[in-house]
Amino acid sequence: MIEKLRTPEDRFSNLPDYNFKANYIENLESYEGLRAHYLDEGNGNSNETFLFLHGEPSWSYLYRKMIPVVTKNGYRAIAPDLFGFGKSDKPIDEDTYTFDFHRNFLIRLIERLDLKNITLVCQDWGGLLGLTLPMDMPERFKRLLIMNTALINGQPAGPVFAEWKHEITSQKNVDLVKLFKKHAPGIRDDEAEAYEAPFPDATYKAGVRKFPHLVAEKPDMDGVETSLKAADYWNKEWKGETFMAVGMKDPMLGPPVMAYMKELINDCPEPLEITEGGHFVQEADGEIIAQKALEHFDLIN
Repeated sequence: MIEKLRTPEDRFSNLPDYNFKANYIENLESYEGLRAHYLDEGNGNSNETFLFLHGEPSWSYLYRKMIPVVTKNGYRAIAPDLFGFGKSDKPIDEDTYTFDFHRNFLIRLIERLDLKNITLVCQDWGGLLGLTLPMDMPERFKRLLIMNTALINGQPAGPVFAEWKHEITSQKNVDLVKLFKKHAPGIRDDEAEAYEAPFPDATYKAGVRKFPHLVAEKPDMDGVETSLKAADYWNKEWKGETFMAVGMKDPMLGPPVMAYMKELINDCPEPLEITEGGHFVQEADGEIIAQKALEHFDLIN
């Protein structure tokens, strides 16, 4: 049994603009004894499902501005918290967290909820993981909304990522309020504090500390083979619609990286540029991104 911590519910009281109902799922195959949290908002009978995947070190709170745009147009919105984040259980041992630990959880969740006609919405590790899913279940995915993310390729990630990695891993209890204020320009204090809410102390942050180490910068690291196959899929086999938004002030996964992703993804249109958007571009203009994406997909009701 995996030893884990569970964040007390009162840590999530009165978070700004996060008035969503909590949903929990337990005992997924290979995750026995762990409880995962996810949001399930909007029309549960809709033929369209938007799957919002967060990255490091965020959680479903990141999508609080985008989800209402989707649901008010009559669609279903699913936003899970990865294990180690948000309201999901947090394994204590950093070695628990691997590329496949996270990826397989998402696969099991999609299967358990039997999600179909999925619009994949992803950013940061939500993309590094999420972009590898459709090739293994193409019948479930219909569209892509991609923001400030990439696929790992076993090559050095560069000095900006090295700085990010040091920022998170050099201290046992990284200050997430400070981190979000740096990487989400214009975020309010109370909003930045919401990203610290899932973590009463450093023992809850094993997943936060481990994620930067999972970025595969050598060819033999976990996830590289899967990610290279995914890149080939997006380039040669993807036939769905795509919408891209780019936080232009993100030095790590900003314009140059997203220009590469645009060329990689088959039939990807010109991106929506969010001038004041940082790495967490959803914080800058989440409502606008969601609205423009629905317009592009001809899904405005």
